[in-house]
Amino acid sequence: MPRSFLSRTFSALVLSLLALAPVTTLAAEVRIKDIADVQGVRGNDLVGYGLVIGLNGTGDTIRNSPYTEEALTNILERLGVNVQDSNFRPDNIAAVLITATLPPFAREGSRIDVNVASIGDASSLAGGTLVMTPLSAPNGDIYAIAQGNLLISGFEAEGDGASVTQGVPTAGAIPNGARVEREIPYDFRAQTTVRLALRMPDFTTAGRVEESINKAVGRPVATLLDSGTIEVDLRGMPGNPAHAMGRLENLTLRSAEIARVVIDQRSGTIVLGEAVKVSSVAVAQGNLTIKIAETPVASQPNPFGFGDTVVLPRTQVQVTDGEPGQVAIVDEAVTLPDLVAGLNALGVSPREMIDILKAIKSAGALHAELVLQ
Repeated sequence: MPRSFLSRTFSALVLSLLALAPVTTLAAEVRIKDIADVQGVRGNDLVGYGLVIGLNGTGDTIRNSPYTEEALTNILERLGVNVQDSNFRPDNIAAVLITATLPPFAREGSRIDVNVASIGDASSLAGGTLVMTPLSAPNGDIYAIAQGNLLISGFEAEGDGASVTQGVPTAGAIPNGARVEREIPYDFRAQTTVRLALRMPDFTTAGRVEESINKAVGRPVATLLDSGTIEVDLRGMPGNPAHAMGRLENLTLRSAEIARVVIDQRSGTIVLGEAVKVSSVAVAQGNLTIKIAETPVASQPNPFGFGDTVVLPRTQVQVTDGEPGQVAIVDEAVTLPDLVAGLNALGVSPREMIDILKAIKSAGALHAELVLQ
């Protein structure tokens, strides 16, 4: 290829990358409540073991799930039904595990959502009803009771020769399916100091939180402890600690953005942050396509002749080398808008862009955290 053509290609692509006007994007203002949690104000996980009844022949098989029969026997005996030495083999019940989260400051009588999942060999929980099941914390104390009709998003249909399954028919949910029976004691009014824990620790963002709180209060009540913790002194603030936190958590600030590139290789999704920088690097993207087609031909003997039918392979290989490989030189300290616009100018698809970003990272020119999912 003539050197002049390469020079013209380089020049055109470099101009397409660098002549684009940079796009300036200001970071959005965020509330403190959206980036930090109050230490001690948290949910608690609950779990329980129970039975789902009323299934249309899609429950556990007793031979493969003997614990289902045992649980059913215990429930019936508590209700005054003697089933000892009885030979019953129901197929309309399923053993399940129930999980839920007890939110902070949940009071007796309030209701919470629960998730239900089969642990046996049931094929579907559609149409089932969860029997009263206690939900306990890791310490064994019971904090809620779950019961109700299941909502299943998946389904399963089968015939003699085929079956169709969509979603997950062996898992479901019960909105407001559990009632809180015990409260977790926590007196927030007695707190004189609280700690704010950043969900994504960062010294810059933590410093801005400290500055925002002190500026709003008018005196140094917030102290930066580390990259993820800010301690706030609530003494002397008007109202009780709950009123003070209600005012402080709605203060806004500009959070520091982390240079990060997230790549989902299954769907071909790429998410790049505004702070992503790229050093000087050359990018080349080829266009090579190989197609292989099989068209076998059957060779048969002449009529009334002797011989066997033979299948002769016929393979066609087609190699297509499309447009000449384009090479682009990315200038020093290119920002996200420049990088995306330049790769789009090359006609790069999202999946090809994933490979390019990986290669740029391996070359040490991508100054950002690369997260692969």
